[in-house]
Amino acid sequence: MTNTTSPADLADEIVQRLRTVVGPGRAHLHEPHFAGNERDYVLECIESTFISSVSPFVQRFEDLLREITGAEHAVAVVNGTAALHLSLVLAGVEPGDEVLMPSLSFVATANAAAHAGAVPHFVDVDTRTLGLDPMALREHLEQSTSRVDGVCVNQDTGRVIRAVVPMHTFGHAVQVDALVEVADDFGLVVVEDAAEALGTTYKGRHAGTFGALGTLSFNGNKTVTTGGGGAILTNDGALAARARHLSTTAKVPHRWAFVHDSVGWNYRMPGLNAALGCAQLEQLDGFVQRKRTLVDRYRSAFEGFSAGVIREEEPECHSNYWLQALILEPSAALHRDMILEEVNDAGLGVRPCWTLLHRLAPFSDAPRASTPVSESLERRIINLPSSVFLTPEPVG
Repeated sequence: MTNTTSPADLADEIVQRLRTVVGPGRAHLHEPHFAGNERDYVLECIESTFISSVSPFVQRFEDLLREITGAEHAVAVVNGTAALHLSLVLAGVEPGDEVLMPSLSFVATANAAAHAGAVPHFVDVDTRTLGLDPMALREHLEQSTSRVDGVCVNQDTGRVIRAVVPMHTFGHAVQVDALVEVADDFGLVVVEDAAEALGTTYKGRHAGTFGALGTLSFNGNKTVTTGGGGAILTNDGALAARARHLSTTAKVPHRWAFVHDSVGWNYRMPGLNAALGCAQLEQLDGFVQRKRTLVDRYRSAFEGFSAGVIREEEPECHSNYWLQALILEPSAALHRDMILEEVNDAGLGVRPCWTLLHRLAPFSDAPRASTPVSESLERRIINLPSSVFLTPEPVG
């Protein structure tokens, strides 16, 4: 942003550049796109009367997820938060433990730890990936923790740090292999929050398959939606079996008896959601291709824009570009809220990034490292309309 550009002129310029991509009329941030077998599969599920988690569509949905991600096991659940909560329990997180995670994330990441009775512990992110910074994580752990009987302990709180949750922000992969290396060095379990990253790969491997467990979300605003839904990915058969058991109220299989051998949750995905999801997964490759075309169009539209840049994937990452992001220059960050107001008033559904988790009331007293990068990015990120149908369907 130049010294002679007013905030109003800057907002108007952003609107004009966005219009060259999305065209006239209203454009929401992210809408679902139903162009396949959604209606047929949902009607088939209804007519079968097997609409709950015993529906064959649930198994079909899980099989498709395994095929797409390369994970050996996939367990479909009711939403991404439930997937992350249960994964933390499966990872051995106990009440009173701490769970490392980025402060720059959606609230579900911290909520899941709280649901497990744990305490979120916030760490800074990398400017390039927008996800957990492996170097910052290692430095923080070296300075603030000690090993007691082989367990990582926070020296300030005396609590065990049990797990780390890298989150793939806006569908862009973090340096997850480097994070796994740090976790191994400090005896931490890696649970990937890949809620936004279905269809994203890093070094040829699908996001959510690097840690002991990974989680996905199929909320209405995701690239693939089941209305509400999530999934747990793992290559550990015992963890997968335990996930299925605990997510089905820990009921011991029997023809009629109701015997539950531990505290469980009613977390399994219903068949109606899975039927919708099967049709959506059949279109995933096309969805990702169209989103990758969309970022090309945004890149061209914002060429020469002095007040910000379009976020692009890092080398060795093949991103699904779930949400397109314009990252303002620091000089323009002061005007972000006015830009958001003006652009939304023009009928274009742009949004800021989330409020940093350590600044939310439920987590304001949680332990954290210094987070200068997160604090800078929070002020500068604007998410742009990212719906699949904003680009034509690919031919062939």
